[in-house]
Amino acid sequence: MRLKIIEGEFAVAKLADGVLPDLTKEFVFFAKTDEENSLVCRVCDLPEKTLEKELGWRAFRIEGVLDFSLVGILSKISGCLAENGIGLFAVSTFNTDYILVKEENFERALSLLMQEGFEVIR
Repeated sequence: MRLKIIEGEFAVAKLADGVLPDLTKEFVFFAKTDEENSLVCRVCDLPEKTLEKELGWRAFRIEGVLDFSLVGILSKISGCLAENGIGLFAVSTFNTDYILVKEENFERALSLLMQEGFEVIR
């Protein structure tokens, strides 16, 4: 399985009602529920008004289109990182999964995943 590094620093934020992200940007993951409006994007694309934000995330994606019948990919990644004390934030799209880890753990996370058999594309 191949993991593709996505360049740039990412943010995870909570937005107030009525504040919308710029959906023309390259990486914008926006979710609205009955409890919150949540956004994951590059720091440079973060709206000025946020209720809360966490900066310092780096990201990679699982390369290729993942069939819905595939089982255990996120589990393998999260298990490997959890065993080594590294937390993650995952975002799934129709085609694939994106994994974010804090900047200070990013290179170590990639190294651990390579030891587990993942190929990392820079």
